[in-house]
Amino acid sequence: MFTGIVECMGVIKSIQTEQNNIHFTIESDISSELKIDQSLAHNGVCLTVVNIAGKTHVVTAIQETLNKTDLKSWAIGKHVNLERCMKADGRFDGHIVQGHVDCTATCIQKLDEGGSWRFSFQYPNGLGVTVEKGSITVNGTSLTVVDSKENEFSVAIIPYTYEHTVFGELNEGDTVNLEFDIVGKYIQKMMGK
Repeated sequence: MFTGIVECMGVIKSIQTEQNNIHFTIESDISSELKIDQSLAHNGVCLTVVNIAGKTHVVTAIQETLNKTDLKSWAIGKHVNLERCMKADGRFDGHIVQGHVDCTATCIQKLDEGGSWRFSFQYPNGLGVTVEKGSITVNGTSLTVVDSKENEFSVAIIPYTYEHTVFGELNEGDTVNLEFDIVGKYIQKMMGK
């Protein structure tokens, strides 16, 4: 369980393919503090740490993960948002995030609003629902929906988030990982939509 409050960014140092799996070696400020078998969100994707060496850690993405996320497009040098699991005795600063990506979306607009940025995203029909002022997780970052349309939404990004997450490198046409709000997903299922 995560909260969508990004702890730091990591950088992909190497990528190895083994059959249908991909092993990512990532360098970060928190890698040396991790432990093997620990769950760690990478751009919102919950992955298990399988190896640690100095300031790097290794995670493995299997075919199911590769099919539902943007991990297959990751390249050496790419920055990723990292978040360790929520502590049971800590503050709940974001919203309930499982690290289970629902789908990918495309950034269709990046607008500089003079001190903040507005990003708009489009996602495949029928895969989720957003509501204005509701929660959404974009690349592992807990955000509030500003505008909600069918298969499209926008979020406003403050300077701190822009500088300390991958939003500073995100441009129109880029693909992101989405996790819709868990409460909204249950309501959508109960309503048969």
